Amino acid sequence: MKKYLSIVLSLFIVVSLAVYVKSMKEKSTVLLKEKSIIGTFNRQKICFQQPNFLKKLRITSSVAIDLSQQRYKGLAFLYGYNYSKAVHLKSWEKFDHFSAYTLTPKGNMFLTPMPYISIKEKTFEFQKNIYRIDSSSGKLSIWMRLEDVHANSNNPYGVTAIEYDCDDNTLWVSAIDETDYRHNRGVIYHIDINSRKILQKLEGVDALSIKLIKSEKGKFLLLGMARESSLYAYSIIDQKIISKSFKLFTLSNVNERIRKIIIKAENRLKIQTINFSYSLIAQTQEGSVRKNYILTWNDLLKIFLVN
Repeated sequence: MKKYLSIVLSLFIVVSLAVYVKSMKEKSTVLLKEKSIIGTFNRQKICFQQPNFLKKLRITSSVAIDLSQQRYKGLAFLYGYNYSKAVHLKSWEKFDHFSAYTLTPKGNMFLTPMPYISIKEKTFEFQKNIYRIDSSSGKLSIWMRLEDVHANSNNPYGVTAIEYDCDDNTLWVSAIDETDYRHNRGVIYHIDINSRKILQKLEGVDALSIKLIKSEKGKFLLLGMARESSLYAYSIIDQKIISKSFKLFTLSNVNERIRKIIIKAENRLKIQTINFSYSLIAQTQEGSVRKNYILTWNDLLKIFLVN
């Protein structure tokens, strides 16, 4: 009996290994196919600069932009040893809190709003706005209002992610205001900065984060989705999104959402994730556990948790 049992166990192990190897080969094929679509990418030449008013304040050291709401409402520019000093104007607090930012070659800063841990009288109205800090004066103002954005008590999020496009002086902006647990009703806007004209409006795309990326295969817009723990990509040709999205990968934790996408090196991304369910507390430092992953494309997609 023991003899037969050992034979059965041996066969079970062999079959299990065969199934595992086959599954890994199939996974490798899928990931290689995805890599061939997006191609080989690398860090791009920086086309932006820090606001000029920082130079007027004689701040020449490295600067970190803080939107965390931990010490300063709205935003602050941190500098000095261990970023212990800060530039923060009281006038920057009038629009409450901010979610994301992008800079231009002239040092102008564009920001998107963020509802915080409570709803105030103007909270929903603020979610319509794209904000701008003037590079020379440091003045913060509403640059553009997207009137078709309607945040509400069921979903308080409106305009959420933003990316500057060096190729044509435009902005890519996402809004997730009308999405619910069953439907993607988010919108991607492509906006000309000079005319403030909406060049393209892609509906049904719920992006919590966006990032432009270039490779020998072309130009792509990466999207960290708000309703699933996946990273998607759209192909951009002649400065327009022209294809259906394709999925690059999905995190194993179904509750995590990609909040930030950074190009670190050749074929390497860093992503920051949070737990997100359209509740106010989810976006804040107090209510979310932020995780950082390094994604590397070689023969396989490899994902490493780095914190």
